[in-house]
Formats: sequence, structure tokens, C-alpha cells
Amino acid sequence: MADAVSTLLLFGATGDLARRMLLPSLYGLDADGLLPAALRIIGTARTVLDDAEFRDRTRAALEEHLPQGIFKDDVADRFLRRLHYVPLDIKDPSAFASLATDVGDTSGGLAIFLSTAPSLFKPTIDGLEAAGLASPTVRMALEKPLGTDFASSCEINDAVASAFPEERTFRIDHYLGKETVQNLLALRFANSMFEPLWNSTHIDHVQITVAETVGVEGRGDYYDGSGALRDMVQNHMLQLLALVAMEPPTNFDATAVRDEKVKVLRSLRPIGPDDVEFHTVTGQYTRGAVEGQPVPGYADELGRASGTETFVALKAQVDNWRWKGVPFYLRTGKRMPQRDTEIFIQFRDVPYSIFASRGATTRPNKLIIGLQPEESIELRLMAKTPGLDRDGVRLREIPLDIGLANAFSEYRRRIAYERLLLDLIEGDPTLFVRRDEVEAQWKWIDQIRSAWSAKGISPRSYSAGTWGPSAAIALTERDGISWHE
Repeated sequence: MADAVSTLLLFGATGDLARRMLLPSLYGLDADGLLPAALRIIGTARTVLDDAEFRDRTRAALEEHLPQGIFKDDVADRFLRRLHYVPLDIKDPSAFASLATDVGDTSGGLAIFLSTAPSLFKPTIDGLEAAGLASPTVRMALEKPLGTDFASSCEINDAVASAFPEERTFRIDHYLGKETVQNLLALRFANSMFEPLWNSTHIDHVQITVAETVGVEGRGDYYDGSGALRDMVQNHMLQLLALVAMEPPTNFDATAVRDEKVKVLRSLRPIGPDDVEFHTVTGQYTRGAVEGQPVPGYADELGRASGTETFVALKAQVDNWRWKGVPFYLRTGKRMPQRDTEIFIQFRDVPYSIFASRGATTRPNKLIIGLQPEESIELRLMAKTPGLDRDGVRLREIPLDIGLANAFSEYRRRIAYERLLLDLIEGDPTLFVRRDEVEAQWKWIDQIRSAWSAKGISPRSYSAGTWGPSAAIALTERDGISWHE
């Protein structure tokens, strides 16, 4: 691991991400004494503010977005003293010289968090390099979206690589900062009972669901240019799939973990024009009701008709020895009945039931890893129902349920960005995404989008508050499988 930096530079410091996630995360780290004592945090954006105004805005953001009981005036006062602000118009190359003056000497290490529109990445990189802010002691963290397809992603990565080599580039997928996602690695590789079963011999199928109750929430222009496949599947969901399917790494370091993930991503079977209609479903929500409240349709929120998908379900195959023949079903959508992110793993049923002659039926074991709204791990097993069995043996599925909030009640539940920001400051890239991972993801996604275009596939309508178009049910039912809900 590299040395901790002495300065953190936040681009987009007045934006929504900074207010809701980044600044509260940094406060949380400071409150727990995890930030380097001398760390300076410099915010920059187009908005013209001075240090005092930026600190006032930050205090308001902390009071609004920190969990109840976390905000404390004395801790906030200490944290706010770390903060400074420099107005910057990225489109003005000369402005970077002033920024460099305020940043000062970077020999103690500088970490840059870049949260801007992708179109501004290159001028930002050029300005930083011209101002001397791309030296060997400077790290660059990139917030998504990293392009809209493979070609645009390569353009962004090439621009970044011209000033920041791969070992100093940290691509963020905030799902990788979630405790439960990291616990997936612990579950698999720190428990001898699972790894021998983690293959096509014992696992029937895998489902990954990311369901949102919200609509586009003011992000209409961005979302309409992206859609569910690029906004959620290309990054978050494929990363979850890779963590489920990866081979055991030689150790828990950045190179070993990411080497195994990229092998999975390169093993994804292409979905082309011949099978895209059978292996993918797209949808767009219309007006309906979510949690008992009426909500408008996507076109109503957007203010115009659109062919962008707000729902996608697909069947993926990982063509390697471990997973041959095991389908991975992915499903994500907006305006779903409930907010839910989970990984559902169904094992194969027992090969022969000794209880069948006594009238009992068995069900396959299931492992359910919940990411949100609650973090949990649940294992469903078969057990005998109490009784004297005069009318036959009765079996029932019972859950072994571990709510992580209860199991680790002595620990504060952290924002995912806390882990990622601390790793950036300390120089640990394990939970960040490497360029070859991003490009493998985009290649697979581009093939699907190209196949949609070739077959003239457009989103099917589904009412807000439902689980998507009925065709999504048929996607799994054809294989004798039902979505876990």
C-alpha cells in the first residue's frame, strides 16, 4: 500500500454527490480518527465561494444527510477547519494555475476525486497536467459514468492515462464499498463449507436484482441518454456477478482480486441478434402506484416520448469450467414495488430424498445476500417439523438469518464512500475497478445494445409499482425458474 496523501482535492464539491455522500463520509472518517491528522480537503467547482461560505454549506449538508446521532458540533468544527475552497471553471485552462497555487506542494501526496460530466474529463486532465498537478505523487479517482460505450470509455481512459498511469488511477464503483459486497468475499473464501459447493455441480442458478422505487428524480437528461443497461448493469451488476463467479485469488490484494474478476467478465457469453430476444427483456414504466402513492410515467417525468429503457432483465452465461450451464439472471428497474438489492443463489436439490416414501418433499437450499435497504445474509435449509409423524414426515424450509446490523451492533453502519475515500487517501486500489475490467464490461454491453438495434427491440410498457413487463417472468419461467421476490 502507498503512503497516505496530505491533500484531497474534490471536483464538483458543491454538487449533489458531494453534499449527500462525500462530505458526510469524510466527516465520519474524521469523527473516528481515521483521517491523517494534517490532511487538507480542498473543494472546487464553478460556484464562486470563499472558505467560510463553503464550510457553512458543508455544515448544512452534514446536518441534513448524516444519520441521526452522528453529527456533533465539536467534531464538525474540527472537520470544517480542514476544508478550503477554490472556484474553478474547467473550461478556462488558465484557472488551473490558480488552483495549483492553492493546492501548493504535492510532494506529500495529493488525491483528486473527479466527479464531473464525462465531456469535462479531458480538459480537466489537461489543465491539471499543465499546472503541475499530475506528478508521481498524485492519484486520480474517477466517478462514473466512464463513457457511454466501449469507444467513448477508451477515449476517457486514454485521456486519463496520458497523465495518470494505471497504478495511480482509481475508478469508483460505490457498490464495491458496501460492507455486504465485501462480506461476499469473506463468505466465500473464509468459510470452508461454501467453496466446495460453489460450482455448477451444486448451484442451479444465480439471480441478481437491483430494484428502485424512485423514478429519474431530476436526472432525466442524463438517464435518458443512458438507460438501465448502461446505468446499472454495465457497472454495478456486472461487478456483483464477477464477485460471485470469480475463482479464489491467491491473496487479498488489488492485483490478485482484479485479475480474477476480469477473467469472469471476459468469459461472459456474448448475447447477439440470434438470441437477444430470448435472453433479454427491456421495459419502460408508465403511470401507476408505488407504496400506495400515484406516480407519473417515465415519459410524463421526462416531458417527451422516449425509447430509453428503465427496466432490463437478462440471462447471462459464464463460459468456464466452474459455471458451465449455470444461468445468471440479472434484473434492474425503476419504479419497482420495493427497494431491494440482493444476490440470490439457489443450490441444486438433493439427488435422492429418503423422505419421499414418507410423503415429505424437499426444496433446494438457498443463499440470499441482501445489500439494501438492509444488509443481511440468509441461508434457507430444510428441517423436520416437530411432531410424532403418524401421518408421515413433514419437512419445512427454515431460514438462518443474519442481519449484519444486529450481528455487528457495536459497529456504526458506514456509507459505502467512507471505505472508498479512505482507500483512495491511503492508496489501496483493491476495491476500485481496473481499466481492463471496465473495457470487458463495455464490450459485453455494446453487443447487447447492437443486437437490440439490429432486431428493432424497443422497451415494453410496465405499470409503475410492478416487477416489470410480463416478458421478464417468461425469461426465467422458460427454464422452470421463478424470480425471487
